[in-house]
Amino acid sequence: MEKRSVQAPAAVIMIRPHNFSPNWQTAKDNSFQKSGDGLSEQEIAKSAYAEATKVAETLEKKGINVHIFEDESKETPDSVFPNNWFSTHSGGHVAIYPMFAENRRRERRYDVIEMLKENYRVQDIIDYSGLEPDSLFLEGTGAMVLDHIDRVAYVTKSNRADPVALERFCTHFNYEPMAFDACDESGTPVYHTNVLMCIATDFVMIGLDLFDDAKRREEIVARFESSGRKVIALSNDQIANFAGNAIELQSRDRRVLAISARAHNVLTDEQKAIIERNTEILPLEIPTIELAGGSVRCMLAGVHLLPR
Repeated sequence: MEKRSVQAPAAVIMIRPHNFSPNWQTAKDNSFQKSGDGLSEQEIAKSAYAEATKVAETLEKKGINVHIFEDESKETPDSVFPNNWFSTHSGGHVAIYPMFAENRRRERRYDVIEMLKENYRVQDIIDYSGLEPDSLFLEGTGAMVLDHIDRVAYVTKSNRADPVALERFCTHFNYEPMAFDACDESGTPVYHTNVLMCIATDFVMIGLDLFDDAKRREEIVARFESSGRKVIALSNDQIANFAGNAIELQSRDRRVLAISARAHNVLTDEQKAIIERNTEILPLEIPTIELAGGSVRCMLAGVHLLPR
């Protein structure tokens, strides 16, 4: 088996929703979100449950350890996206984050944290959720895309990534912050960094046309190229189809790129060839879950901890 990469976790945490629906509290600033017209609430919830189940089964067949938790609440429509409220880090560190939408704050589950403490070497937990009353938000690895190799936190500026909260995280967890402005074609700021950027071990997929500042864009591209990564530029249409919202994982035999089937379908043959030099592409069917404005990356909270 190839040498493992700190960028690609071999275990993930998933939340399987029983009452999934697009979240009305997040629709205002999430231009990726759709209503699911023509489908009943029951049909949407049933389909999302089945999609999450299939994703977990597919990953487990690849030898990726999936810790799956059930969510039967009707008050947490976005719970299928746990990567926003916590993250794990090498050295035994866990972060818990302040969330912008009030109903998303209910997603924080301490049974998940207790499972991590029981099964992995957790040294400390830093809880930033107390920043919420001061309207200081930082929505985890949605707001930040982390380069675990070079220790850089890439962040598009938004109301879900406050600079004060970002500075605190980077100080505590030893990352260098690199913030930038990014907007879609209508001029709407991109709500989460992980819909426009995926950092893998050997490559980066990134929506360069969404950057407002050409100089900042060049700095970030140069930073990635200096790390030896191949930069794969994604078009605005590819970003709109969630091609940036993927995650590299460590399977039983090699690294895999978990990505939605919709996103996979809009990649060019040349882009796929670059990815497949060292990584297997693993397309996953989640059309209902994508109605909520997130995709595969948002569904998978990577475990970067050593098992007990």
